[in-house]
Amino acid sequence: MKLSIVILCWNDLKVIGDCLKSIFATTRRTELEVIVSDNGSTDGSIEFIRREFPQVRLIENSVNLRFAKGNNVGIQASHGEYVLILNPDTIIHDGTLDRLVDYADEHAEAGAFGCRVLYSDGSFQPCIRPLPSVRSEWCMALHLNVLARLSDWFHPGIYVGWTGDKERTVGWLAGCFILVRGELLKRLGGFDERFFYYYEDTDLCQRIWNAGAKILYTPHVSITHLGGQSTTKRYPPIGFALDGQITRYLYFYKYYGGRGARQCRWAKLVALFLRRLGYALIQLVNPSEEGKNRQELLRALFEWNYRVDPVRLVEKGEEPELNIDADRVTER
Repeated sequence: MKLSIVILCWNDLKVIGDCLKSIFATTRRTELEVIVSDNGSTDGSIEFIRREFPQVRLIENSVNLRFAKGNNVGIQASHGEYVLILNPDTIIHDGTLDRLVDYADEHAEAGAFGCRVLYSDGSFQPCIRPLPSVRSEWCMALHLNVLARLSDWFHPGIYVGWTGDKERTVGWLAGCFILVRGELLKRLGGFDERFFYYYEDTDLCQRIWNAGAKILYTPHVSITHLGGQSTTKRYPPIGFALDGQITRYLYFYKYYGGRGARQCRWAKLVALFLRRLGYALIQLVNPSEEGKNRQELLRALFEWNYRVDPVRLVEKGEEPELNIDADRVTER
């Protein structure tokens, strides 16, 4: 088997049909298998896949294992020389998988590959980024984007000024579309299941680099990522935001130790303070309910980060409690 495609499904009936249809309609030369790992869908997704796509291998997990563990179930069941981690809210363009597998065959030095990802309106989706570092966290907090145009040393966690129009090595690829050599992916154990939401794709790419393999991006093939349909509809915004804070500290603790995690806490506090100040001025000039809710979210995130000890959070699971009205907090 040349290619295994692993798709994690959780109540994605509205989008997964178009995703599966695009895979089979646009891939002509590559022998492939499609594995859907279902995290306990209750919206009819399982029945729909069985009825409309009997060629798909459907694994029913019965419960929500979340992103990393749910994908690992599919990875372990795969047989492909390459494994593609694919979101259900994506559309594969004509010839993309055939040509990307050819590209991967030509680049034995690389362990993972990404392609041009587009929004539904056809514009470039910047989901290919440098690996995070303590320095990049401070550059982002202090808004040093202008300096990043002079030197990558100042990059604020993004490739400033880059629009995805040229081939290059990249730090990490977003989990909506990552093609990985199957042997390497299984040797690494797939995703680190401690990253229950956010940073699981960043961590995987970090480990691919640490294993001595490059990560390559090519703009010559593309997909559409509808973006958001398969995630943001299902989480309370404040819980969704705090998940990202927790796994952020886990990532920096894992690769930079306790000192690095604590340094990143200060960078985050500075970033949140400046954002709160900026949005407070906007709210003063143009008050709105949306702005009020956004300020409440930023206040909650600042309070949580101010009170958290990143090392105790990671090592002992100690997380500060927040006294907020979660129903009023919206994420923007």
